[in-house]
Amino acid sequence: MANTDYTADEMMTIAAARMLRDEQVCFVGIGLPSAAANLARLTHAPNIVLIYESGTIGTRPDILPLSIGDGILADSADTVVSVPEMFRYWLQGGRIDVGFLGAAQVDKYGNINTTVIGDYRKPKVRLPGAGGAPEIATSARDILIIIRQTPRAFVERVDFITSVGLLDATTDRRALGIQGNGPAAIVTDLGILKPDPKTRELTLASIHPGITFAQVRDSTGWPLKAIEGLPTTEPPRPDELAALRDLNSRSKRADEKAVT
Repeated sequence: MANTDYTADEMMTIAAARMLRDEQVCFVGIGLPSAAANLARLTHAPNIVLIYESGTIGTRPDILPLSIGDGILADSADTVVSVPEMFRYWLQGGRIDVGFLGAAQVDKYGNINTTVIGDYRKPKVRLPGAGGAPEIATSARDILIIIRQTPRAFVERVDFITSVGLLDATTDRRALGIQGNGPAAIVTDLGILKPDPKTRELTLASIHPGITFAQVRDSTGWPLKAIEGLPTTEPPRPDELAALRDLNSRSKRADEKAVT
């Protein structure tokens, strides 16, 4: 019987953290990407170099930042550079190994929408927008995306492409002058999806413990396929859970203290 002494979000965050390697240079988004990247730093990848859009390089925050402008990022960084240097020298210069992004919508080719739900001119919902994600998606060597899996979030085609993934079945990113490889994996609360090497379509590559393929299929807005011999994701280990819960607990106490 699978160990269920953890939440779906904990499984997702830990699975995403495991995909990062020691000494990689990782451009981190706020929210779930930040939690996963910092968990990796606190566990198996102590020498990972975390970079945030505000210009902080090699930051080691004790708690999770509330935004890219959170002072704790600068306080714990090796150095802080200007935003133009961050994008031109580090990102566009090909010095980022992994870009770690979130999304509101993602489609079967890994294209990301964080702009609008519905028609752009008359949207049902206006989302926070792009920030630096489009540049990260095009310039980082590989992209990891972390997102909760629902039919509203996993759509056959995004309403608006904020950040390019693999575009479609035939368009070559390189032919458009895009230097990065695009999405290497999408980590969700149900499993891990990776692009099929031939069709480029996101395919279920690992399923989390206690989840059925029917659950993942019903949470996906296109006819999802799975790799042959679909493996089960390794459950969270006690040390991973302890590190994540301690990080979240410290962050929550700090946030509550700031409010009061």
